Amino acid sequence: MTSTLPIQQPPRISPRLVRRAVLGVFVGGIIGMIVSSILESTGGAITFGLLTAAAAIALVLVTSVSPPGALAKPNSTSASTDDRVAADLESRITALIDAGADEDQVRRLVSRSIDYGHGGA
Repeated sequence: MTSTLPIQQPPRISPRLVRRAVLGVFVGGIIGMIVSSILESTGGAITFGLLTAAAAIALVLVTSVSPPGALAKPNSTSASTDDRVAADLESRITALIDAGADEDQVRRLVSRSIDYGHGGA
């Protein structure tokens, strides 16, 4: 019986894009607070301050819940490197199974190791 590791679907909206948008709102809120203060508009300054605070919280949340590598520059790791690592891992799994190890247990162990490496212990 052959089982495969689950394939993760890519996010529909890049966490990097969301983070940049939130950062833009954050900077815009600071500019809005400054301009509102110069124009002596207390209500405007408070509104922009609350907007900036919400953007700061969103920035922290997006950064903390993003999967590892999601905020990296687009071409920071090449797909060919990932493919080589995946092929090497699969060949090592096959070697263990050929040596008599139970395939389901080996694949569960690898899956658990990946979860642990991503901080999901």
